[in-house]
Amino acid sequence: MEGAEQRGGVSVQEEDASSKEVNSTSNHSDNNVSSCQDEAMPEVTMETGQSKAPDLPETPQKKGSGTVVVPGNSKNPASEKLQRVRKWSISTYKCTRQALSEKLGRGSRTVDLDLEHRLELLKDDRQRFDHMTKLVQTLANQLAQFTVTQKTLGDTFNELSLKTPTLHVEFGVNAEAQRFISKSGETLTAAINSFTSEMNTLINKTIEDTMINIKQYEAVRIEYDAYRVDLEELNLGPRDAVTLPKLEQAQKDFQSQREKYQRIKDDLSVKLKLLEENKVKVLHHQLWLLHGAVAAHSLSCHSFLQQNIQQAREHLNNPSMDTPSWLEDC
Repeated sequence: MEGAEQRGGVSVQEEDASSKEVNSTSNHSDNNVSSCQDEAMPEVTMETGQSKAPDLPETPQKKGSGTVVVPGNSKNPASEKLQRVRKWSISTYKCTRQALSEKLGRGSRTVDLDLEHRLELLKDDRQRFDHMTKLVQTLANQLAQFTVTQKTLGDTFNELSLKTPTLHVEFGVNAEAQRFISKSGETLTAAINSFTSEMNTLINKTIEDTMINIKQYEAVRIEYDAYRVDLEELNLGPRDAVTLPKLEQAQKDFQSQREKYQRIKDDLSVKLKLLEENKVKVLHHQLWLLHGAVAAHSLSCHSFLQQNIQQAREHLNNPSMDTPSWLEDC
C-alpha cells in the first residue's frame, strides 16, 4: 500500500510537472504572439500616419496602440459667442451711462461747433421744407377740386345756352371761360404735383438718408465719450499692478473709438456739403418751374378772358341782337 501511495505520489508529481511545462509552453507561445503583435503594430501606425492630411500635426502613439488621435480646433464657438456678448454688454452699459449723464446734465460731451451748427440748420430746413410741401400739396388738392367744379359749371352754362335762345351769347361766353380756366387749372395742378413729388424725394429720401447718418454719428460720439470718461477715471485713480493692465486696455479702446469717431465725423461733413449743393440745385430748378407754371396759368387765363370779353361786347353792341319788348309792341 505504501508503495502504491509512493507511486501515486510520484505520478501526481509527474502530472504537476507536466502541467507546469504545458503552462510554461503556453506562456511562451502567448509571449511570442504578443511580441509579434508589438513588432507589427509600429508598421500599422506608420501606414496610418501616412494616410493623414499633411496640414494636421502628428500625435505620438504609444506602443501597442493602433488608434490615431486627430487634434480638433481648440477654439470653442460657445466661449467665443459668450465673449462677444460680454463685450457688447460692457459697451452698452458704458454708452447708456454716458447718455443718461448727458441728459441729466452731469456728464461732459464732445462738441464740434461747426458741425453742430450745420446739423441744426439741416434739421430746421427739413422742418420748413416739410411744412412748405404740405401747403403746396393742399393747394394742389384744392385746385384739383376747383377745376372739377369749374368744368361742371361750364357744362351747365353750355346746356343753358342751348335751351335759352335769348341768353345764348351770355351763357356761351361764361361756358367757354369756365372750360378754359378749368383746363388751364389742370395743367397747373399737374405742375404743382410734380413740384410736390420732387420735394418729397428731397425731404424723405435725400435728407432722410443724411439724418440716418447723423443718428449714427451721435451713437458713435456717445460711445467715444463713454470710453473717454472711462479712461479719465482710470487716470485719476491709483496705479498699481492691478490697475495698470486695465489702464493700458482702456487706452487701446479709447484710441480705437477715437479713430472711429473721427472717421464718421469726416464722412458726415463731406455728406453735408454734397447735400447742400444738391439741395440748392433741386430747389433752384423746381422753384422756377413752379413759378413758370403759375405765371403761364395766369397769363393764359388773362389773355383768354380779354378776348372773351371783347367778343361779348361785340355781340352786346350789335343792335340786331336786341329783341323788342312786348311793351313796345303794345
